[in-house]
Amino acid sequence: MRKQLLIYGSGRHRLPFLRYLAQITEKENPNICFLPTASGDDKNYMISFYEVCKELPVTPHVLKVWINSYDQKETFLEIISKMDAIVVGGGNTLNMLAIWKAQGIDLLLKQAYEKGCVMAGGSAGSLCWFNGGTTDSRPAELSIVKGLKFIDKSHCPHYNSEASRRPLYHQNILEGHLTDGYACDDRSAIHFINGKVEKSISLDAENHSYYVYRKDDSVFEEKLESELLS
Repeated sequence: MRKQLLIYGSGRHRLPFLRYLAQITEKENPNICFLPTASGDDKNYMISFYEVCKELPVTPHVLKVWINSYDQKETFLEIISKMDAIVVGGGNTLNMLAIWKAQGIDLLLKQAYEKGCVMAGGSAGSLCWFNGGTTDSRPAELSIVKGLKFIDKSHCPHYNSEASRRPLYHQNILEGHLTDGYACDDRSAIHFINGKVEKSISLDAENHSYYVYRKDDSVFEEKLESELLS
């Protein structure tokens, strides 16, 4: 069973990335579920997901965590097990991971991933799949958060849009606080199969993805050649 991930730099719902996601499920009219946990199940964020999905041959779903037994009769397992792809939104990574762990959602996502459900997302929704990275989930400054380790590398979203992200990512790798890993500009994405890069894709020629690594006492970027999506 192929284990697939599609990660991108920004948490916005971008039609070309979701179209690509639908294609790699290799399903006709795939079930795609949005998890807006990191945004506190923000209503407008959910609406925008449904709006984008109107342009695609998919069946959209949303998994909310701010619910109770009276409002929702399906379990998280019942919802997740029916999906062909999961899209995780942006927001507070630390809070999202804590809620997932408390609800057992982290384990359900792992099981689904290993059974072939494609995992995807941007910002918090991309950081969560790696072993760690920097997040704005705590007050005052960017800090390190540990992820689910579906891919045992670090990750940095928003690589080109927030001035502090790139130098801090390099510093943390150089000092050994983070492992080597992958960075994505806001309009760039990476498709992984079984933990390996299958393809880098981008919405324009100015946004890229990178492999960032330490060698001796320096940090280097290896730009991944990207396919442009229309």
